[in-house]
Amino acid sequence: MSKVIVITGSNSGIGKETALELAKRGHTIVMVCRNEERGKKAQEEIIQITGNENVYLMICDLSSFDSVKRFSEEFRNQFGYLDVLINNAGTMTYEREVAKDGFELHFQVNYLSPFLLTNLLLDCIRPNGRIINLSSMAHRTGNIYFNDINLEKDFSMLKAYAQAKLAIILFTHSLAKQLKDKNITVNCVHPGVIISNLGIYNDKKVLRRILQRLKWMFSSPKKGAETVIYLVDADEVSNITGEYFYHKRVRKSSILSYDEEIEKKLWDKTLEWLSPWL
Repeated sequence: MSKVIVITGSNSGIGKETALELAKRGHTIVMVCRNEERGKKAQEEIIQITGNENVYLMICDLSSFDSVKRFSEEFRNQFGYLDVLINNAGTMTYEREVAKDGFELHFQVNYLSPFLLTNLLLDCIRPNGRIINLSSMAHRTGNIYFNDINLEKDFSMLKAYAQAKLAIILFTHSLAKQLKDKNITVNCVHPGVIISNLGIYNDKKVLRRILQRLKWMFSSPKKGAETVIYLVDADEVSNITGEYFYHKRVRKSSILSYDEEIEKKLWDKTLEWLSPWL
């Protein structure tokens, strides 16, 4: 059965590979991209390769809560319902940056905006719907720094990224519990270590050179997309929720990611931070 699938960050990397494969399977794909020119190019390429005309482009900048809100309203008006939401888009920046809403960029793009988008679209998701959040094994070094959530006192790229990716797992656990009686599953994925356009906000030439020299250690975006695609279509995971997947198998995430006190505190604080847009 054809599904309506929203994929953020789908003009490149894992998101594009996911969109391409799911379009091949005949699903209706809504590509959510920040840059219209790059998004349009990827959309046209996917339509040409797959012959599937039901591939749509919508613009949303996850570094702006207003943009997320606007996109959710436009999506409702155009489609009305949703079967699968894939929160794929993410960023890494070498230096500390602050989004226009005042939050550290990793935390906003990789966690707060997916939280907001998911909650704004939640009542559009049909029964048997699936929510898939992209995390990373980097979460294992992460913590939630409630006293310095924007890392003003002690920033590093890896610390910021790990905090955001831990937060998305805690969100996954919390939302899965809330939706357990609504026939909607929520899972997260570590796609592997992927060379992609994740650092699109990053202009550090030295870091780019290092990544290129170490690319033999990385998986391809196509390989990284495999578990995401599996979670979209596989019948055997239709009743599995609140889990962390790697290579199409349920794995244990970090000990901290199962801390229900941190989970609840983060959920409550996030609702407070996002209250103007919810």
